[in-house]
Amino acid sequence: MDTCEPAVLKLLVVGVLVNALMMRGLSAAGRVNIEPIPPKQTTACNESRLQWEVEVCGEDFKQDMAHIDPQYWCNLTYFISEYHFFTLCTENRSHILQCYWPNPLVEGYIIHIHKHFFSNCTMPQVVWVDPPDDMLVILILIPIFLTFAMIALVVWCSRRSDILA
Repeated sequence: MDTCEPAVLKLLVVGVLVNALMMRGLSAAGRVNIEPIPPKQTTACNESRLQWEVEVCGEDFKQDMAHIDPQYWCNLTYFISEYHFFTLCTENRSHILQCYWPNPLVEGYIIHIHKHFFSNCTMPQVVWVDPPDDMLVILILIPIFLTFAMIALVVWCSRRSDILA
């Protein structure tokens, strides 16, 4: 028997007991709370109000972006905080209005913002280049040698187990 098994068994028992007590909802006095939890009041998402709120967030973002030179609009380091505040604003306004986030309305507005500010930020076609020959040889030979080493280790260990048995 492993020496760790009793400690693991004790931890398991304590964990099950704590979980059972938490699930029953014992109060500090040791009595069971049987009071039902009232259902959460949910209201429908007011999409017209959400559209207005998201546009307010967008106007704030546009004002923030006006302070940044347009030549830097494609460099994320120049506007990352403004963009973060914009997305945070749309998320907060969605939650205040009992709407899930992201939803199609917010996503549509974010796409509109992207088209307005970042439509010219596409990167040119990337041309893939092979690595130099010496690097390519190394990258090919390492897995081959590791495979041979693992095969040799398995064969050696299997012969050792025959001798020890």
